[in-house]
Amino acid sequence: MVNVRARVPFKVGLKSNIAADLLSFNGLESGKEHVALIFQNADERTEPPLVRMHSECLTGDVFHSSRCDCGEQLDETIEKMGQEGGVLLYLRQEGRGIGLYNKIDAYELQSQGMNTYEANNHLGFGDDLRDFTEAALMLRALGMNAIRLITNNPKKIRELEALGIVITEVVGTKAHVKDGNESYLKTKASHGKHRFHFD
Repeated sequence: MVNVRARVPFKVGLKSNIAADLLSFNGLESGKEHVALIFQNADERTEPPLVRMHSECLTGDVFHSSRCDCGEQLDETIEKMGQEGGVLLYLRQEGRGIGLYNKIDAYELQSQGMNTYEANNHLGFGDDLRDFTEAALMLRALGMNAIRLITNNPKKIRELEALGIVITEVVGTKAHVKDGNESYLKTKASHGKHRFHFD
């Protein structure tokens, strides 16, 4: 059984000025240290909260890599949840589940002309190895069986619903286009069927 291990208030965001609670969990069988950020006590409300499952991306979240839009999606989500409340599940499954070093190997292959999926496949991995079972368990540990999901990725919708989480609304993020990630975004849209919302 998954339950909350610790809950610590702090501030997050680009200016470190958005209040949130950081939660850790007991009972995650993978041993991965997934965490949740709760904004405006969203876990205490009666209506379905905004939820985003954000997979760790060191290159994008921390270094603001030009190769992806992960950091921008994370920043957008934190801003939105700072205003409206919500739950951000930060999941330790780098590179769609292949790990950091393998992702760097995939980057090298992308530099030679492969797209993000082709590179992963060339290294012997599937398109997306992420498993959202523990995300569903984390939500249940917070008393959440119905949510409003922030995503552009239909895989996340399918998998959460298959795990018994009711999604009452899907809220898309913007398309964060910048020099270096245009091809990446087009591939996610064509191959991964991601739905982008352009300004």
